[in-house]
Amino acid sequence: MIIDLFRPTTEWIKDDWNSNRIRFAVELLAWAISIGCSITMAVTVPTPPLLALYPIWISGCALYAWASYTRKSFGMLANYLLLTTIDSIGLFRMIAS
Repeated sequence: MIIDLFRPTTEWIKDDWNSNRIRFAVELLAWAISIGCSITMAVTVPTPPLLALYPIWISGCALYAWASYTRKSFGMLANYLLLTTIDSIGLFRMIAS
């Protein structure tokens, strides 16, 4: 049955929720930010509203960085800290120009 196919996934989600509800909510918010920014970029090409999207995207990356820190995930933490840094530099350069 199809429900049996997804049972391990739903149990994993429940375990994640029960282990740290704040982190779960933060990751869900960061995920929504990421998808929202991607959809906005795709819909508004070739002139996306970067000045509005950049701070939102950077905030999402920072949320993911915090969540990966609480998970003790070095690879994800390094990735999201680097993305936060790179995109913050890009935002400051865009504002300065």
